[in-house]
Amino acid sequence: MTRIINLRQARKSRDRDAKRAEGDRNAARFGEPKHLRDAREAEETRIRSLWDAHRKDDCADD
Repeated sequence: MTRIINLRQARKSRDRDAKRAEGDRNAARFGEPKHLRDAREAEETRIRSLWDAHRKDDCADD
């Protein structure tokens, strides 16, 4: 026997799940405190400058 579903409840459940997923994405993206975000960005900048300092230039001035 087939299962009877209420389409209104299914649609509301689907929309609720989509909003919850969007909220989770936003929390991961914007939920980081400013001091932690600044520390992470500073560390990334430091590492990038370290890599740039050790880079070999392949093209020589001719």
